[in-house]
Amino acid sequence: MVQKESRTARMAKSSHPNLMPTEFAAMAKKRIDEFVDMQTELLDKLQETNRQWFDRAQSEANLASEFATKLTAARSVPDAIAACQEWTSRRFEMMAEDGKHFLSDSQKFMETGSRLMSSGWPTKSVGGST
Repeated sequence: MVQKESRTARMAKSSHPNLMPTEFAAMAKKRIDEFVDMQTELLDKLQETNRQWFDRAQSEANLASEFATKLTAARSVPDAIAACQEWTSRRFEMMAEDGKHFLSDSQKFMETGSRLMSSGWPTKSVGGST
C-alpha cells in the first residue's frame, strides 16, 4: 500500500528554495554571525550587571563597617540609637535602589532575549516540531 505524503510535508518540501552551496554557506554564515553578535551582547550585559552588583556588595560592606565603627564609638544610648537609625535609613534606601536596578537589569535581559528569539534562534526543537 502506498502511503500518502502529509500536506505539511509537501508544503515544507515546496517552500524550501533551491540554494546553491555558496548561497547556502553565505546565508548560514550570516545567521551564525547574527547569533554570535547577540550572544556577545548578552554576555556584555551580564558582565556589566555583575560589575554593578559587585560594586553594590562593596557599598553594603562599607555601610556595615561604618555602622560597626559608629556603634562601638557610641558613648550613650541616644548615640547608639542614632547610629542604628542612620544605618536603617540608609539600608532601606539601598534596598529601594536594588529593586530599581533589578527591574532595569531584568528588562535589559528580556529585550536581548526577545531579539535573540525573534531572529529565529532557535525556531524549532530537536525533533523538528515547534
